[in-house]
Parts: sequence; structure tokens; C-alpha cells
Amino acid sequence: MNPSLKTRFFALLIGALLITPNAFAGSTLDTVQKRGKLLCGVNTGLPGFSSVDSKGRWTGIDVEVCRAVAAAVLGDAGKVEFTPLTAKERFTALQSGEIDLLSRNTTWTLTRDSSLGVNFTGVTYYDGQGFMVSRELGLKNARELDGASVCMLSGTTNELNLADYFRTHGMKYEPVVFDTADQVVKGFESGRCDVLTSDQSQLYGQRVKLADPDKAMVLPEIISKEPLGPLVRQGDDDWMNVVRWTLFAMVNAEELDVSSKNVEQMKMASKNPETRRLLGLEGIKGKGLKLSDDWAYQIVRQVGNYGEVFERTVGKGSPLGIDRGLNTLWKDGGLQYAPPIR
Repeated sequence: MNPSLKTRFFALLIGALLITPNAFAGSTLDTVQKRGKLLCGVNTGLPGFSSVDSKGRWTGIDVEVCRAVAAAVLGDAGKVEFTPLTAKERFTALQSGEIDLLSRNTTWTLTRDSSLGVNFTGVTYYDGQGFMVSRELGLKNARELDGASVCMLSGTTNELNLADYFRTHGMKYEPVVFDTADQVVKGFESGRCDVLTSDQSQLYGQRVKLADPDKAMVLPEIISKEPLGPLVRQGDDDWMNVVRWTLFAMVNAEELDVSSKNVEQMKMASKNPETRRLLGLEGIKGKGLKLSDDWAYQIVRQVGNYGEVFERTVGKGSPLGIDRGLNTLWKDGGLQYAPPIR
């Protein structure tokens, strides 16, 4: 190798080391355990998914995922530091190592999975994009939106989905784009646009923010598939497995009828082999994930199973009052399905 090529080779090698520090910095799991705290990126404020309540406490289904991971890894669901992130900030925060986990109503797509250096670990909420309009317009379906001005959030899948939908149906629209969800809501409420588009679950969350929610309605059409789930950095299989199996444990617990209310009794008296494996009483336990044997028990005890979390954050037991729909367990006709713990 001649001197100039050798110099170029070492320059490229050093550059690669500088831009991929996580590949040489050890597992995120080790980092979180040594730090004693999980750094989790969430939405800046979306009711039902991640928002701060009147007592200053973070709430929402994405927030509960963070707490469940902390329960599994640290044995304490409270050992989480939440970082509110806009849609534009979220991927950079994860890529740079500012956060350990991104749990922020983020849609799983090919582009994101293959070009951002991140991995989706599962689906916490099966969603789809929809439309919210003022009842005064008298609209009944999305095909009546030709020529409408549409408020939306920048840096999301909503922009492309909207363009595809209107193009497919030979309709025109005027985009009105904002950087934060609160700005989108205010723009809609002030009359900057005729329509607000977002994932349908978000529309219900945004609707409750309006001064008079009854003046707005969500149209019935769903124009896209939006599987929402948490993300981790690529190249860290141990950490990806921990987050993935945290979700699976919550779904399996609901399927086995193990909840935060009966988990203590189940641990003491259950004879069901699947339940006993879930709770770390027999089988593989925590070794494969490099966690304590009671990792799943701690999730259910401190956070709850998937159904409990869904109902209190976005379901009928919450202000949003959303039906389970696609998020029902597979055995009841929904899509929520988890591999077995064995």
C-alpha cells in the first residue's frame, strides 16, 4: 500500500470510529444498569400517549412502556428520566445516545427501519391516519375534502400519506404545516385550516385539548397503516431483545389473565406452566436477557399487563375513550400477539 493510500485508509478508519461510538461503547443494557436510570424519549405532549398531568407526572401508553422497561432492567418502574422530543428531534436524540429508548408514537416504516440506524422493537398501538373537522362544515366523509386546507405536523408520515390519498382520488388540498402538536391544534382551532390530519388515536388526544371538543368530529375514514412502537439503536441486540420482550411480556400476561391485581396470588399458587415461566418460577427465567429471574413479574406488578395499560391511558377508562379495535388480543380477533416465553 503506497503512503497516500495508507493515509487515506487510516483517515477513513478513524472517521468510522468517531461516527459509530455505540458499537464500541458496550451494551446499552450495561450502561442503563450502571447508571441506575433509563433515559427515555417521549412526545412533548399528546394525551393518552405521553403528557404531563396536573401533578407533574408523565402519563400515557408510551410512558408506561418506558416504565415497564425500567421495571424489567432495574427492578423499579420509577427509575426513568423522560426527555420530551418533537417529531424532528426524536431520531437524532436516539442516534446520538442522548436517550436509551425512543417511545414516542412513531410509525414503523421501511425507510426508518433501513436508513436511520434504528430498530423498531414491536408494536404498542396499531393505528391509522384520519381527519378531524369542525361539525359546522357538515362533512360526512373524507371524499368531501377536495380543496380543503389541512393542518399537520412536519417530520411525520402524515405528509406523504396525505399527498398519496389526495392524488389517488384526484383531489387538491392546501398544506398548513407546524413543528409541534400544540401548534397544529391551535392552528385548527383558530381557523388556519379546515381539517386536522394525524393518526386517529392522536386526533382523539388533540380533540380533548380544544376549548370546546364537541365542536369537532373525527371522520370515519382511515387512510393508512400506522403501527406505532418503541425504537432502539441498531447494533445492540441485547438491548433490542430486552425492550422487545418487555412488550411481549405485557401481552402474554394479559393473555394468561395475569394482572397487577392478581400477580402476587398467581406467583404463589398458579400451576399453569406458561404463567410460571412468565413469572420467573421455572424455565429460561432471566438468563437469556441478562436480567433477574423476576423481570416479567416486576413489569406486571409495577406497571400491569398490556390490557391494563391500554385501558387506563387511551381506552374506555381514559378521557380518550378509544375502543381496543385492532389492539385487541389475537384470540379475541385483534392483532396483538406475542411469541411464547419458553
